[in-house]
Amino acid sequence: MLEFLGQPTRHCDGQTRRSFLRAGALGVGGFTLADLLRAENGKRSSTKAVINIHLDGGPPQMDMIDPKPEAPAELRGEFAGIRSKLPGVHLTELMPRMAAAADRFVFLRSLVGSAGRHDGFQCQSGYHIKELAGIGGRPALGCVVDRLLGSSGNAPAFVDLMQGRPLARNSARPGFLGPAYKPFRPDISHLFKRELETGMKGELSRLGEDHQVNLKLIAGLNAERLDDRVGLLQQFDGIRRASDKSGMMRAMDRFNQQAVGILTSGKFADALDLAKEDPKMLEQYTPKIKLGGEQFYTAEGPTSGRKLLMARRLVEAGVRVVSVSISDFDTHSKNFPRMRNLVPIVDHALATLEADLRSRGLLDDVLVVAWGEFGRTPKVNSKGGRDHWPRVSPAIMFGGGIRTGQVIGATDRIAGECTERPVHYQDVIATMYQHLGLNPNAVTVEDTTGRPQYLCDTGRPIRELA
Repeated sequence: MLEFLGQPTRHCDGQTRRSFLRAGALGVGGFTLADLLRAENGKRSSTKAVINIHLDGGPPQMDMIDPKPEAPAELRGEFAGIRSKLPGVHLTELMPRMAAAADRFVFLRSLVGSAGRHDGFQCQSGYHIKELAGIGGRPALGCVVDRLLGSSGNAPAFVDLMQGRPLARNSARPGFLGPAYKPFRPDISHLFKRELETGMKGELSRLGEDHQVNLKLIAGLNAERLDDRVGLLQQFDGIRRASDKSGMMRAMDRFNQQAVGILTSGKFADALDLAKEDPKMLEQYTPKIKLGGEQFYTAEGPTSGRKLLMARRLVEAGVRVVSVSISDFDTHSKNFPRMRNLVPIVDHALATLEADLRSRGLLDDVLVVAWGEFGRTPKVNSKGGRDHWPRVSPAIMFGGGIRTGQVIGATDRIAGECTERPVHYQDVIATMYQHLGLNPNAVTVEDTTGRPQYLCDTGRPIRELA
């Protein structure tokens, strides 16, 4: 059974509990719950969404989108470059599907500014973890979107599907916005196995589970009885709520309200149930290629591409931001056999998602970014691996109405340094905000001291994409 970990994404002051339930289940006189929320909070409706794909561990730029055939043999590795649909642009042999459709993608070869940390926080926020740490830290983009735009229906604004290292390090955290704006975090471990590194299992357990809610009503529990239970809980919690300083009681209120909406609607729960998807579509997201390398114990197999199918289904259900992870690019040893196994899965998944969004007329509305916390060293170590390399990283973008069919930036002959058009992590985040209708350099959110904070203090939307 699917379960949620985390908080929901909207507040519903002014609605009685029973009218809230009726609105969530049926609408009130043709006026849906989403309409009521927008009228109440002044939040405009939007079909714009972001799918943020974290290539967990740090993807090797030279073994994916930035091959260097002229580099010394001990640096360039064993993968040959192949021509793409873009004149003069080569990808590695591990990415044939994206090479064949390169005019539909943006290949960012000059991503700089990595904090060098082994988590997904910078890919979630654009900031270093230490930024504003004294007041809770910077919030992830999805949490900010939840705060400013809220939900577009009976679905959370932000859903975090990340597994492994990004989950253990709580990369999608709300920072100074407080616990009320944590993402919804469904447990998908029974669908997608991702073994956690031994050293991080304790870290994950210390995070705790916060809250859990089943996505189906208990047998015999109808909407009215659920309404009564929520009301009774709120009465019991009234005194604690009045004295609460941490924000947890407000978070509980929002969680309960969102949970009721989900339970009485069912659309969001259905989006997470891949058994309801056409089997032919499931097959499309599962590569039939023969993988020729090795699978590390923390890496995921061919079915991991279905996470992107789940992300598409969530977007269709009204989620504004979905974070996903694919593991494991942390190749300190056996880089080449491991990448021979993993990169074709990513190639297939991204190409399939692009074609799927296009066929459904969603491509202009959904911006997709695939990137990691840093790149990998040009030099291959004694174990046949590539180590951490924060100086330059790769990224792939498509959808969102951006101008595709281009390469942005360049690196030197060994893919070790940016030589042309550096793009900072925060610039990519700024591009996501802009797509969602939020000016990253003008819109602010208030921190715990009452001071307004710009969404991006230095980052600017990537101009080449307009």
